[in-house]
Amino acid sequence: MTFTEQDYQNFRRKVEHYKEIVNNATQYRAHWHKKLKKELIELLQKAVEVAALPCTIEVRSEIQNLEAVVLTLGSSKSGLGEPVGEGLHRDLIKQNGSLVYQQLFNGKILVLINYPYIEKYGQPQQPKTLAIYRPEEIKEPYVIRHLEGFITEVTAWEDYDDDRPDENQRIGFKLNFEQDGQ
Repeated sequence: MTFTEQDYQNFRRKVEHYKEIVNNATQYRAHWHKKLKKELIELLQKAVEVAALPCTIEVRSEIQNLEAVVLTLGSSKSGLGEPVGEGLHRDLIKQNGSLVYQQLFNGKILVLINYPYIEKYGQPQQPKTLAIYRPEEIKEPYVIRHLEGFITEVTAWEDYDDDRPDENQRIGFKLNFEQDGQ
């Protein structure tokens, strides 16, 4: 088998692309530390002050270059309790949800929503990924949109009921009208 000059040229282009991608991770991490982390904290603080949202903003930095800025609604008594003895009960704790800006291994930023949940009351819902960004792509309008989406999601969780039709019960093409054998 012989390789042509074109084959080597294709391989060289792929190697150059690989080097560029690896270099991007270093640049993205530097951008996070120099600028983005501070900007996110300031933007989140400004927005929650304007809206009077009771929350805290935390920086989680247990692992270098996998830091996160987290807006959390904290935890509270759920109003539910489990019996622990005669006439005694233990309050079940509710985690009220959070909006997370998490560095990924490659320096990009994952934005996700952690839904509220009540301990010992079912399983926590999987987080909802809003987007993955290069650090320089995150601007104030995106942060506001993320906050709006977060509040919409946690409000829907808090207001859960069965008024919404089950996804399997919607009327539409080939739904609920298929006959046996067709």
